[in-house]
Amino acid sequence: MSRFSVPDMHCGHCKAKIEDALLEADGGAELAFDMEKREVTVDSVLETGEVVDTIKSAGYAATELG
Repeated sequence: MSRFSVPDMHCGHCKAKIEDALLEADGGAELAFDMEKREVTVDSVLETGEVVDTIKSAGYAATELG
């Protein structure tokens, strides 16, 4: 499970775009969104770089948090 900062995620539409992209890449992924902190937690078979690239493909920059 990894946590990512997505600073430009500020509304439900942003969340839905990111969620759709991640679930398309891994239909079994478990996602948790913290809109206040603009973070997403991802439990997935995808590697960290793949998660970042998938979020980027949805139009948002992402950085893994420690």
